[in-house]
Amino acid sequence: MLQRRQRYRIDKEKPSKQDPQSRVSNFEEVYQGYTPELAMQQAQRCLYCDHAPCTTGCPLHNDIPAAMFLLGQGDFVGAALKFIENSNFPDVCGRICPQEKQCEGACVLAARDASVCIGKLEAFVVDYVRKNFGYPHRETAPATGMKVGVVGAGPAGLAVAEELAVKGHAVTVFDMWPYPGGLLLYGIPNFKLNKEIVFSKIQALEKLGIKFVCNYRVGKDHPVDDLLKTQGFDLVFLGYGAIKGSVMKIPGEDQLKNIYQATEYLVRGNLPRELLPEYWQDSDNPKPHAGKVTVVVGGGDTAMDCVRTARRLDPNTHVMCMYRRTEAEMPGRMEERIHAREEGVQFEWLTAPVKFMGDENGFVKSAECIRMKLGEPDAKGRRSPVPIEGSNFVVECDTVALAIGYNPEVEIPESTENLKTTKWGTVLVESEETGRTSREDIYAAGDNVRGADLVVTAVGAARNAAVDMHKKLMVMRAKRQERSQAGARA
Repeated sequence: MLQRRQRYRIDKEKPSKQDPQSRVSNFEEVYQGYTPELAMQQAQRCLYCDHAPCTTGCPLHNDIPAAMFLLGQGDFVGAALKFIENSNFPDVCGRICPQEKQCEGACVLAARDASVCIGKLEAFVVDYVRKNFGYPHRETAPATGMKVGVVGAGPAGLAVAEELAVKGHAVTVFDMWPYPGGLLLYGIPNFKLNKEIVFSKIQALEKLGIKFVCNYRVGKDHPVDDLLKTQGFDLVFLGYGAIKGSVMKIPGEDQLKNIYQATEYLVRGNLPRELLPEYWQDSDNPKPHAGKVTVVVGGGDTAMDCVRTARRLDPNTHVMCMYRRTEAEMPGRMEERIHAREEGVQFEWLTAPVKFMGDENGFVKSAECIRMKLGEPDAKGRRSPVPIEGSNFVVECDTVALAIGYNPEVEIPESTENLKTTKWGTVLVESEETGRTSREDIYAAGDNVRGADLVVTAVGAARNAAVDMHKKLMVMRAKRQERSQAGARA
């Protein structure tokens, strides 16, 4: 093993990327991954700190020094298993987590801008094992006879399903989309997360005995209580996420054609026809419009997904991102903005549309915008944007994507008796350590509890909920057996 001073001398090196001019013509992943030799070398940069600040910085508390040690020694399987101990989606998290704010941001080498490339190495090692050996098979406990219904096949729902399945419970996942995966499949573009990773994970979960029921919208037509009372599930977990886009409430937004909410824009832009809902499958052209100028409103990672998708739908399209604050206040990852700039996206800071205007056929043709200045900080500490009177101007555009935030749908809470929610429509839970709701037979975690957030935080809360659900299921099972034995004696 290299001495610490030798590890200090290894330069930080990220995996290679596709050339920007080439990648806007395809939807393949931008990063091309490490070679095994380079991955081993980069893992050896880890100092194996006793206090492991990277582990503390990881919401799932992965044992990163142990994983880096194994990877540095060439034990790829051991390193992958170490990540899988605490994470259901290490190959996903390695790609999309904001590591610069989490594990890598806490790395002691970050002080000299040379943190270990933990995310890229995490993705590499799990990719390597998946491609060469398949996902590591998790042993399942004997069947308990207890049934759990999971609503939502996104990160939270899939994590709960996996954790309960390995404990021996029968799990069925219900999802409104045509294929399981939720956000992982329908929200994250292929150039950030290859769809084959999601497909492989679903296949691995099916091998654990998890059943998936797709094109099934739980809510008014299929109430949660029907799952409990009619279909016989002992507990239900709600992990339906937050996919309802926020609205600007400005003229033209709802009336004009070729103005899209980010969810629709990304789903139609990134997925083949067979994975789309029926109302888009039947369209002559399910892809969103790609004309001369596309305007994307918003400043988070979803906005970056939209601008980069727009460039790939037609590399000749001029793409503009409008954000009402400065870049310093943008909530998304710096890496995503760098990629967008490399791909030719224009940024308009301190700018917001106030009206969309259309042509005689009802298609958007321009946006009236206004310049902003920063005022006092808002509740989150970010300085609030204030319109500058008289600064209005017009931008010609024929496509608009709105990426200004997400909220949970309220159909499930409204159709579920005694399920308490917050004023924002999120499901109220006792704590994210348990996921217990106001109903003893219903648990919840993920974006429908926190509001739109990260995959890793959804997974962490879901894993916590699975622990509490397992305990409750075993108590329920024991009581059921006692009643059965008492009945037999009688």
